[in-house]
Amino acid sequence: MSSAVESTNKPVPDDGTGVLQIDPWLEPYSEGLRQRYAAYKKTLDFINEHEGGLAQFSEGHKKMGLQVDENGGVTYREWAPGAAEARLIGEFNGWSHTANPMTKSPYGVWECYVPPKSPGVSAIPHDSMIKISMTLPSGESIDRLPTWITRVTQDLNVSPVYDARFWNPPETYKFKHGHSTNSIEGLKIYEAHGKSFGISSPNERVTTYKEFETDVLPKIKDLGYNTIQMMAIMEHAYYASFGYQVTSFFAASSRYGTPEELKSLVDKAHELGITVLLDVVHSHACKNVLDGLNEFDGTDHLYFHEGARGRHELWDSRLFNYGHPEVLRFLLSNLRFWMDEYMFDGFRFDGVTSMMYRHHGMGVGFSGGYHEYFGDSVDIEAMVYLMLANRMLHDIYPDVITIAEDVSGMPTLCRPVPEGGVGFDYRLAMAIPDMWIKLLKEKSDDEWDIGNIVHTLTNRRHLERSVAYAESHDQALVGDKTLAFWLMDKEMYDYMSDLSPLTPIIDRGLALHKMIRFLVHALGGEAYLNFEGNEFGHPEWMDFPREGNGNSFAHARRQFNLVDDNLLRYKYLNEFDKVMNQLESQYKWLSAPQGYVSLKHEGDKTIVFERAGLLFIFNFHPTNSFTDYRVGVDQAGKYKVVLNSDDKRFGGHARVDDNGEYFTTPMEWNGRKNWLQVYIPQRSVLVLGLAQ
Repeated sequence: MSSAVESTNKPVPDDGTGVLQIDPWLEPYSEGLRQRYAAYKKTLDFINEHEGGLAQFSEGHKKMGLQVDENGGVTYREWAPGAAEARLIGEFNGWSHTANPMTKSPYGVWECYVPPKSPGVSAIPHDSMIKISMTLPSGESIDRLPTWITRVTQDLNVSPVYDARFWNPPETYKFKHGHSTNSIEGLKIYEAHGKSFGISSPNERVTTYKEFETDVLPKIKDLGYNTIQMMAIMEHAYYASFGYQVTSFFAASSRYGTPEELKSLVDKAHELGITVLLDVVHSHACKNVLDGLNEFDGTDHLYFHEGARGRHELWDSRLFNYGHPEVLRFLLSNLRFWMDEYMFDGFRFDGVTSMMYRHHGMGVGFSGGYHEYFGDSVDIEAMVYLMLANRMLHDIYPDVITIAEDVSGMPTLCRPVPEGGVGFDYRLAMAIPDMWIKLLKEKSDDEWDIGNIVHTLTNRRHLERSVAYAESHDQALVGDKTLAFWLMDKEMYDYMSDLSPLTPIIDRGLALHKMIRFLVHALGGEAYLNFEGNEFGHPEWMDFPREGNGNSFAHARRQFNLVDDNLLRYKYLNEFDKVMNQLESQYKWLSAPQGYVSLKHEGDKTIVFERAGLLFIFNFHPTNSFTDYRVGVDQAGKYKVVLNSDDKRFGGHARVDDNGEYFTTPMEWNGRKNWLQVYIPQRSVLVLGLAQ
């Protein structure tokens, strides 16, 4: 574990109460912890006894679905206990309902074997269309896409319904690089393409995997990010659903290219030293019947709970039955598939709040009281699945990274499973971007509550890592605006050129955009996430082609061309992002203990804190610069400037001498052993480090 998140040295009890050693306030809820851990152990014991352990149980993708042997023969297996008859149909057999019948096991698994056309030649042509056809007990015949299918395509000129493809290319992509072995610490995450992969270029069309590999990966590397979080890769119902209505869990979205091209992209990222995380949606599934999991075998309850418990009212989707062994096999194997077949290095689990509670977080305002996290509202089966998933991933893949999207603040979410935790490495600090948008929408600069800003950035659970971020992809969607647009929308179209006057609005926007990002980076967590485009102040909002906007791509793109134009001021924000990341890589504050805040002055609008041996001084005051401003610092010595947001190269005014020296005086100030004095201009941040 890191210096920021440590384990205790005490023996860990084997009943799920080990987490009490780091949080004694959980003691009144120890019985709930025991019950949760007992349910996990019961399921794990069942898997160990009947399935040969978690590792073997989670390799369903190597047995289920379409499996090709060395001779070219194809075995197809599908769990569909509700069907009375089943057969494999497709272009290969003229869609015959008699050529390839399937037999049913006592456990409801259907199977058939398609012998090779000739030695080594499959009778099912590569990329040809296939389906499973089933007869229900009522006599009705239904056709479905195989649930474990790895390739589906969509021809919107014909129908929005997907076609299943038998993906068996003569040459598969051979990885040159294995999984990333980057440290779990110091994650600087570039959230690629927001909610959908295809926005990653200035072009008004869907961007391809290949274009992202060639054009965007080098930008991410140059900016100093060491991790990519890829969204909307699992095939989903339609483009404007932002990737969250998954239809085929084992299929990489065909909108952006082929499976082999996605593998090449991941491999190239690894070559550049970048860790690649997949946004995995196991919180719910698309309710589509013809090309999804819904009513797959004609029943309401195959992969999902039946009735109201199996439906998410707000998302209009289906909810998994995490208590069923075959559902666990499907989901755990899905994680292994993406790790093994595509070499992803870990996952950001979407919608974890919805999973953990029977109310799914709808209509509930979490206050932080521990009683909200234990009791009847908690979905123990879903919690057990998350514990199994994290245990399995961390046991098999030593360098795996898992991040939970949870707005509730569930205690123990990011503690190891053997302690009684849920096992995630990080949680998203979702309150932080909400705070900034609320400030920019509702408050003038002189009304900003400095104490509340600091509280929001530092209010995280002890010894549980957080991913801090300033801008959420949700806030950039149509109906809202990016941070830069909230700051400068009145003048971004006319005054972002260096050839135009630096107006007060643009000057304020550039300054605050840098300060907001940097404060979040340095104080907000143990990892930092940037939403694609925020590094250079992407304007406007994000909106995907849909009927309501005339199917326009105008706002479904990232305008990297704005950075490349040397006459535009976006280059200053981009350069600041790069230097900010480089500085973290040098001093490693994300791996250090939480920053010590010595000053949060409401009148001066200043924030001063120390972290990783650096002294951070923020002046958010809209008009006042301070000369000989006294700040406390623990370590004595001579300090130098290591970052100054007012530097000319960042679009600033160069009001601070970057070669200045700052000497400490040994007298207590704001609870620190020493003090020094600085000139800190309005709307700027100064970072000092000890001179060598």
